[in-house]
Amino acid sequence: MKKKEWTVVTGAAGFIGRNVVAELNRRGVTNILAVDDPGTDERWKNLRGLEFADIWRIERFYDAFLNDNLPAVDNVYHLGACSSTTETNANFLLDNNYRFTQELCEFCLRNNARFVYASSAATYGDGGKSYSDDDQTTPTLVPLNMYGMSKQLFDMWALRNRLFDRIAGLKYFNVYGPGEEHKGDMRSVVNKAFGQILETGSVRLFKSYKPEYGDGDQLRDFIFVKDVVDVTLFCGDHPDASGLFNCGTGQARSWNDLAKAVFAAMGREPRIDYIDMPPHLQGKYQYYTQADIGKLRTAGYHRAFTSLEDGVREYVQEDLLIRAGGGGP
Repeated sequence: MKKKEWTVVTGAAGFIGRNVVAELNRRGVTNILAVDDPGTDERWKNLRGLEFADIWRIERFYDAFLNDNLPAVDNVYHLGACSSTTETNANFLLDNNYRFTQELCEFCLRNNARFVYASSAATYGDGGKSYSDDDQTTPTLVPLNMYGMSKQLFDMWALRNRLFDRIAGLKYFNVYGPGEEHKGDMRSVVNKAFGQILETGSVRLFKSYKPEYGDGDQLRDFIFVKDVVDVTLFCGDHPDASGLFNCGTGQARSWNDLAKAVFAAMGREPRIDYIDMPPHLQGKYQYYTQADIGKLRTAGYHRAFTSLEDGVREYVQEDLLIRAGGGGP
């Protein structure tokens, strides 16, 4: 009997990675090589309850694939990266988010392994060039931070080398859901709002500095992590669905909508306080994001996305309230 080939998930202890491994397990896939450096934060808790064949630190994995010294690999879901939009060490981001991804992609192409990687909606900058994932738009994008730039550099490398007929990249928009506790300030506003409500009874949102947007009416494309996982595995399972795709719902919603959804899930009346935005964010703040998902639909992904209200309700009532010891609303 032929030995089952490995499925590799980098960033396996991270937010999206943990949920990908959990869904693979639910589908009966356990021959998984989990790759991560849990370090000294709380990410190790995301590994609890998961089944995988082995777990390797990033350095060991890097040395192995660089020297073509990995076991047979079927799919590689490359979800590991520095995801901090406020990271200022450009050299680190170039090595970690761009060069590592490039070399892992080259390994997959040499070994006929399916390569699905995490890009980011941060590549769109202020959205002035639209939120189209069309290959003609990609070279025109101007990210607002070095994190977005590190993702844009790989997208452009893959585009220049005409690799998007063999690999899939996903531009994740505003993802929320279980497994993000370790992310600190990079946690979703759903998670932060829940904590603020428990502590103070109210939610703090940034004031608007553009007249066309009211306070808290800045818009984002919020997507539940379960939908993100489903799109990610769809790309792994369908090699014909290759290219660079947006991974959002295609519907922008306001921060006010999100806050009200959290209050509703907790069974409380909304109380929202609007606070000044830190000066260092004002020039780098996105007032509107909305994924154009036409390309993803054309590639064959037709499932409906979870509504903001339904996703927040499930996250709050089936995860956050339980871990906070509060049961249901």
